Amino acid sequence: MRVLHIIPSVSPALGGPTQVVLNLVKALRDCGVDAEIVTTNDNGATLLDVPLNQRIEYEQVPVWFLPRFSPPLKEFIFSPAITKWLWENIKNYDILDNHYLFSYSSSCAGAIARWQNVPYTVRTMGQLAPWALAQSRLKKEIYTFLIERQNLNRAAAIHCTSNGEAEDVRNFGIQTPTVTLPLGVNQPVYWPQAKQKLREIYGIAVEKPVVLFLSRLHYKKRPDLLVQALGKLAAKQSKFHLVLAGSGETDYLNYLKSLVLSLGLTAETTFPGFVEGQDKDLLLQGADIFVLPSFSENFGIAVAEALAHGLPVIITPDIQIAPEIAAAKAGLVVEGEVEPLANAIAQLLTSPQQRQDLGENGKDLVQRRYSWSAIASHLTGVYRSIIERERLPDRITFP
Repeated sequence: MRVLHIIPSVSPALGGPTQVVLNLVKALRDCGVDAEIVTTNDNGATLLDVPLNQRIEYEQVPVWFLPRFSPPLKEFIFSPAITKWLWENIKNYDILDNHYLFSYSSSCAGAIARWQNVPYTVRTMGQLAPWALAQSRLKKEIYTFLIERQNLNRAAAIHCTSNGEAEDVRNFGIQTPTVTLPLGVNQPVYWPQAKQKLREIYGIAVEKPVVLFLSRLHYKKRPDLLVQALGKLAAKQSKFHLVLAGSGETDYLNYLKSLVLSLGLTAETTFPGFVEGQDKDLLLQGADIFVLPSFSENFGIAVAEALAHGLPVIITPDIQIAPEIAAAKAGLVVEGEVEPLANAIAQLLTSPQQRQDLGENGKDLVQRRYSWSAIASHLTGVYRSIIERERLPDRITFP
């Protein structure tokens, strides 16, 4: 079985989507599937320093990098080179797995696959959630009318990562079979004395609990709401240190730093920038609370990673694995407003035992639900059914 994954970019700065496609392809290959990726050399404002127009080993998986058209058009990432490559090579694969909507690479791949009669699946990645559709609404309505609705209707299946995401597909008027299968999380490599090392590196007082935000610094993720909630707690003399880890656009970073300054939190806030590898593991293991008050997340890979490290989480209901986290008692789910968020943080700041209990439940949830090997095995079965032209049920949900 040969499977081609198409994604507009695997830039590390994109965070979750990049990790997902690389880990998913690696897990599929471990299951005996001949899976690989085609993408562009996009790296945001710059370009990835990678060989082009050839199959290379990248982050332990085979990837074809094609040149993007410069300058980039945000997530659309136009690439004439990928059009030519797809037209010439799609027939070499049994099935395609398209990542993203409203993006050139996945739209192009779907159109060429239909023309050459190669089946394909689509990952909508939360882009059909009401909040996501409200962003650049007119452009998306036009794109949907011209391209995306046909792309979704003619897919063999749509891979959703939560029941909420599957509902979003149906609410969008798409009747293509949905396969609800969560994403996976790699088991962490543990740092001895992580809390002590974290405080030494960032100059944080030993007695102060660390509140961690680790995601893109983007208004969708609402780090500003977290800052406002902590500003409210600081006025009550609560002790904490905030770490806002991630990259973002300059204007938004400057806004966050101005907000931190205006609330008198400068001495209690660290901006380490984009982190990965051991630096990321150290943050996840050395922090005391993870907070992501996002407007919308189809899965929230950063949340699942925090759970894997035994870190109690505070999230909003708009993160679509929130029901699973609440049911597992692995975190607190609160409305995305200053008062309830501040109250939830205060509750965990003053209760080390509750933090520990939530963290242990989170690790158990990850081991039961978010295993890459199990996910790859389930997805392989779906691919096989599609390749053999079996009729799929309207909804498939894996436990």
